[in-house]
Amino acid sequence: MRAVHISSLDGPEAVELVDLPEPGDPRLVTIDVKAAGVAFPELLQTRGLYQVKPDLPFVPGAEVAGVVVAAPEGSGLSAGDRVAALTLLGGFAEQAVARPDLTFALPDEVTFEEAASFTFNYATVYFALLERGGLTEGETVLVHGAAGGIGTAAIQMAKAFGAGRVIGVVSTEAKGEIARAAGADEVVPADGFLAAVGKGSVDIVVDPVGGDRFTDSLRALREHGRLLVIGFTAGGIPEVKVNRLLLNNVSVVGVGWGAYAMSRPGHVRREWDAMLPHLRSGALRPVVGAVHPLEEAATALSSLEGRTVTGKVVLVP
Repeated sequence: MRAVHISSLDGPEAVELVDLPEPGDPRLVTIDVKAAGVAFPELLQTRGLYQVKPDLPFVPGAEVAGVVVAAPEGSGLSAGDRVAALTLLGGFAEQAVARPDLTFALPDEVTFEEAASFTFNYATVYFALLERGGLTEGETVLVHGAAGGIGTAAIQMAKAFGAGRVIGVVSTEAKGEIARAAGADEVVPADGFLAAVGKGSVDIVVDPVGGDRFTDSLRALREHGRLLVIGFTAGGIPEVKVNRLLLNNVSVVGVGWGAYAMSRPGHVRREWDAMLPHLRSGALRPVVGAVHPLEEAATALSSLEGRTVTGKVVLVP
């Protein structure tokens, strides 16, 4: 089968398309991959900068959608089933394997490209908003990077689970249109976003960006507000002057979904089950961005560096 190899830590341009034996493990679900999601951690892995550092060479790709080739007895899955799965590694290939508890039957209404864009982003945001952030009905949520994969997921998730108002923060008007299409009630520019929304005006800030907007995000929170730290796509890791937390009774909340969920069997399944009715209804509908063939993996990964990507980048074998 064809697969993408990270064989050196020289960045996305150094990834290679290689021929490998098809994977096979009777304990795992074997999947013909129809689409694979591309995410920021895979970009970091091309330089050895992500916390998960497999031995070289390895096939990246944590999230796929496709058709079951074989499944263990008792898994509830059969050959021919359409599924979404978290492979964790090995997804950038024509065939991949996944644990049964991380493989989910896919509703007919959802395309393979949408499914490959769903589980990581939406489960992360579910964990952020519902489990870590304690979103309650009627609250106002501000979302940074609102046109990206996490951002569009956060807008949809907030609306589906009862937020009263969702504000998207974007860097261009074109990205603003994507945030609006995802369901944002209001869109504001990243430059000067605090002036646009007002101090003490929001209950929750979803922040996958970090960088120099962090302090203004704290200022935007009203009393008992929560700033959810999901990532640092801007590159800079901000520091908190904790007197701001004390004076305004606000919280900065870490959202480390991967390590938490993977160490708790059944946790991702519970999140999937909570989200599934909204996925079926269309309230949760992943925004698919650029779709690349497998041989353009370097281009797909490189596109994440400039923060010009909207929605989720997908590879199609």
